[in-house]
Amino acid sequence: MHPHIEDYALIGDQQTAALVSTDGSVDWLCLPRFDSAACFAKLLGDEDNGHWRIAPKGAERCTRRAYRRDTLVLDSEWETEEGAVRVTDLMPQRDRAPDLVRIVEGLRGEVTVHSVLRLRFDHGSIVPWVRRADGHRVAVAGPDSAWLRSEPEVRSWGRDFGTHAEFTVAAGEKVAFVLTWHPSHEPRPPLIDPYMSLEHSVEDWREWAARCRYEGPHRDAVVRSLITLKALTYKPTGGIVAAPTTSLPEEPGGVRNWDYRFCWLRDSTLTLGALLSAGYLEEAEAWRDWLLRAVAGNPADLQIMYGVAGERRLPESELPWLSGFAGSAPVRIGNDAVNQLQLDVYGEVMDSLSLARLAGMRPRPQMWELQCALMDFLATVWREPDEGLWEVRGGRRQFVHSKVMTWVALDRAVRTLEHHPELGGGDLDGWRALRDEVHREVCEKGYDPVRNTFTQYYGSRELDASLLLIPRVGFLPPDDPRVVGTVDAVGAELTRDGLVRRYSTEGRRVDGLPGGEGTFLVCSFWYADALHATGRPKEARELFERLVGLANDVGLLAEEYDHVSGHQLGNFPQAFSHVGLVNTALALFGDEGAG
Repeated sequence: MHPHIEDYALIGDQQTAALVSTDGSVDWLCLPRFDSAACFAKLLGDEDNGHWRIAPKGAERCTRRAYRRDTLVLDSEWETEEGAVRVTDLMPQRDRAPDLVRIVEGLRGEVTVHSVLRLRFDHGSIVPWVRRADGHRVAVAGPDSAWLRSEPEVRSWGRDFGTHAEFTVAAGEKVAFVLTWHPSHEPRPPLIDPYMSLEHSVEDWREWAARCRYEGPHRDAVVRSLITLKALTYKPTGGIVAAPTTSLPEEPGGVRNWDYRFCWLRDSTLTLGALLSAGYLEEAEAWRDWLLRAVAGNPADLQIMYGVAGERRLPESELPWLSGFAGSAPVRIGNDAVNQLQLDVYGEVMDSLSLARLAGMRPRPQMWELQCALMDFLATVWREPDEGLWEVRGGRRQFVHSKVMTWVALDRAVRTLEHHPELGGGDLDGWRALRDEVHREVCEKGYDPVRNTFTQYYGSRELDASLLLIPRVGFLPPDDPRVVGTVDAVGAELTRDGLVRRYSTEGRRVDGLPGGEGTFLVCSFWYADALHATGRPKEARELFERLVGLANDVGLLAEEYDHVSGHQLGNFPQAFSHVGLVNTALALFGDEGAG
């Protein structure tokens, strides 16, 4: 039986990440970066596409698993008739090369453990040549090389294009495996001590988690979300990927399968807010600096997403040799949405940089000059239709959220110059006038007075969960009857079993894609925020409690949830879902949760 998305746990070294299943198999790992080709791709295919399983011989799912408190170190335990054994998985922060460490420890009795490693480079398509050298199994194919060793050394053999090992551990005995990747043309990197790496990883993660200022209800869930965001941060640049995976389906067997191993501008403001409010100024500054480097250049060339180092070219293609998660094809790498026009990103960039100033971050050179250039360009294009926040592939429209975020961009520019006249430059009077014009147009063309709700795009009857952000960004106060009416309409028309869809997918009216999708977790967090802001705190807290309860056994959330099957959907773990959890906890319990 194919695992469910929630069967996986995340480990990583802040440059890439792996997914470990409840059966002890590492089924996804891209090396050396989040967006590199996978060497384990069973997640999107089968065992022949690469995986590494360590478990008691003949056993299936582990009996229990958990992260060590406030860390990204995973312990999985099996209880068998012969005894009990624990497998500890981690990826230590690297000096040069990425390492995957797996430590097997006997807890009770004597247990026979089997390991099978199938490396498949280039997203599960290339079987490497494997040889022995210096006590290692060395796998090489093209630019990739991986070295496997164990301490103490255990007997291994090759079979079915995989490396097998079998050994027995008694209570108190340990066997550590280390898999190290490096470019095949370079010498083998220095060996790491797996046990010291474990000790240092636990210390480092706990020291980082202790900086969290939040002390309110569900603190464990908030800390787990922050750790997940840290794990999805590409440390060399500060960029945060939307998820470490590609093509996990939004509908089982469907085609809504996208590559999320990149950094989206739409996440910037909410992510910055979460990091700053929880006490992580250093991480917020790194994200702000990534943002500034990524968007530098001609404002007309602003993209909605970039690579982890700010790369602009992310061409989309399909991998036909992978059958897809639970048969959900196609599997895609790259993302053609990078070429879309999404006007909301100008608002998100301006809001992020405004938030950074208010938080006291040191301004960077040319920051205001860049903002003025963005505003000058936005003033010439804001009336254009676009693909909108959800990256629809059914044609451009006059999306209300895009226009609201245009207003946000203008509003933040005006406020910045009003509070910092020393910055100079900028067309303050022109921006004020245009801000008022945009506001009037949205209220006239994006609002349905008969139904008392804002709509998805001008002239439509459709709704969109992004409308829930109208009070959050300050476009209208939360007690405005139009805001209250919009929140009520979203609750009536876009909820399924109390959780929120992005928009209606019936009839292929907007997104141009067949099939449907699950309820969106971040939209459900937005709904909780909107309920709280509009004077319904009890309902907001009840929804928040339910959303926290949808996390899997180790506290992770995917992009979506299927209320019918009870399973998570979409790429996993999803940064935006965890940002939503942190921000909603801070909104609901901020006064009592401030540390």
